Amino acid sequence: MKKILRTGLTVAFALGLFGCGNAGQDTSDGNADTDSLSVVTTFYPMYEFTQQVAGEAADVSMLIPSGTDSHGFEPSAKDVAQISEADVFVYSSPEMETWVTDILNVIESEDVVVVEASEAIELLENETEHDHEHAHGEEGHTHAVDPHVWLDPIYAQQQVEAIRDGLIEADPDNQTLYTEQAAHFNSELDTLHQDFTQAFEGAENRVFVTQHAAFGYLANRYGLIQESIGGYSTETEPDPARLAGISSFIRENNLPVVYYNQSESSAIAETVAEETGIETAQLHSIEGVSDVEQADGATYLTLMRQNLEVLKLSIR
Repeated sequence: MKKILRTGLTVAFALGLFGCGNAGQDTSDGNADTDSLSVVTTFYPMYEFTQQVAGEAADVSMLIPSGTDSHGFEPSAKDVAQISEADVFVYSSPEMETWVTDILNVIESEDVVVVEASEAIELLENETEHDHEHAHGEEGHTHAVDPHVWLDPIYAQQQVEAIRDGLIEADPDNQTLYTEQAAHFNSELDTLHQDFTQAFEGAENRVFVTQHAAFGYLANRYGLIQESIGGYSTETEPDPARLAGISSFIRENNLPVVYYNQSESSAIAETVAEETGIETAQLHSIEGVSDVEQADGATYLTLMRQNLEVLKLSIR
């Protein structure tokens, strides 16, 4: 079902707009059937959710290289062409992939089924002033809302359903397959949701501190409170007043751990931990899962269960 390569003004214009971007990563096996559905996804959660729904019925690739910080990604002309040539393009939201709106204005998107997986989800407003300051100070980055919806298993189910509907629109002959595989994966997500619910049901301390504010949806779903040192972007640098405030917060709440994201430097968390005499631990945002992690068997489900165990250090 691959389309004929589209050249001419679309790609030429894209070359001018995105010529300096990073090249994306082809995560397909390179031997895909040329008649299979061609699906381009943005970053790891969208890639895995799509793979779970599509199975062997589609050739699924991922633009943002494994282990790359999604917030700082800029598409290359090759990436633009890859999207334009696909049958389906899957992304999370314009608030997460801030470059997508420009891409969709450039490509011949009427020939591509575009799936905004978070479209039906109401995003949380940003209430962290330090992140707003970062947003206003850097052109091209906005953090008015929290884009990390996939870390809530229930919202992940909604994203899976949106992806299912997009695949069916592009490939109605495989509707039964996509429906069954989406239902199977959503059943696994429901089990994950139940595991989180039961783990934190009777917890007295429901507060945890993170370096990167990626876990607000997860916290809201299970009645937890995330207090972050920085903002929604890993590029946010907290000032000394913020560091002093978070240290006081940790002492007041007798917290044993400060968490950092696997894809960022742990230096800030280590500074806070040293100041307060506590430990650091890693929470996985699952934005970018490295090739090494994937080779070791890491998946969305295994990493979320890993997060569950690590959160038990604070939520108790």
